[in-house]
Amino acid sequence: MTDADQSDSIDSPDSSEADPSAPETYDEFAASRSNPRFTDWLRERAGDSWDDATRHRLTRELAADELVDDVFRQYLVQDYAFVETLVGVFGHAVGTAPTMESKSELVSFLGVLTDDEDDYFLRAFDALDVPESVYSDPETTPATRAFIDLLERAAGQGGYAETLAVLVPAEWVYLSWATAADDTGSNPSESPSRFYLSEWIDLHAVDDFAAFVEWLRTELDREGAAASPRRQRRLEQLFCRTVELEVAFFDEAYELAPSGDLTAPTTSSASSKSGGRSSRPGDGRW
Repeated sequence: MTDADQSDSIDSPDSSEADPSAPETYDEFAASRSNPRFTDWLRERAGDSWDDATRHRLTRELAADELVDDVFRQYLVQDYAFVETLVGVFGHAVGTAPTMESKSELVSFLGVLTDDEDDYFLRAFDALDVPESVYSDPETTPATRAFIDLLERAAGQGGYAETLAVLVPAEWVYLSWATAADDTGSNPSESPSRFYLSEWIDLHAVDDFAAFVEWLRTELDREGAAASPRRQRRLEQLFCRTVELEVAFFDEAYELAPSGDLTAPTTSSASSKSGGRSSRPGDGRW
């Protein structure tokens, strides 16, 4: 399959709005930088959605130990449903990775997802009194379904680069907010007292995870820089849509929490970009 064919084989993701102030093409971006990275261009194209995702109310309240348990329960159950698809997409990436070294890196991270992180989820659900019947077969929300659909289409209809274009922002967003939260709470006495909040930060603020995200970025830097302009545009659309859905995913934790906590605004700009998938309070509650 040719490069152009590979790009055209994916159904168009739901509309995403790139930052018009960022260079429109990677070539334009690279011409103005001494050490251009394809992933830096993608992040610039994501614009305000990137800040909305990495500085979201949920992550700020989590770091400050102010997050309401109802909201975190809603979020965590949906994230657990999402992780099942994420594991499958990483498995797909193993099969399409170009080298044995790349395959090995991806397999190692799969071990983290299915071992350390899964253990965290189970302990957190127990502490939060979430029944197994709920977290093992939840009713997924609109943002979760949209996110799962995007990952499955990118992996199933695209190539290695398309798979990376959704995996990189999904992991990079978490590294960004968790690193900021960890820096804010560098004093142990300032860390969240609830273990399921503090450990959620710790899982994403460790050196090993930072190194893995850097490796993922380097893989997409190489694949993206070598792609045709048409395929680069496809990778940009996938990346930006992933960031937008991260914001919508966080927003829904407040909108659909049993407490109906809507007293403070969520990042509505991203919700409005979710292709009409934002649901009414009370829809799709776990």
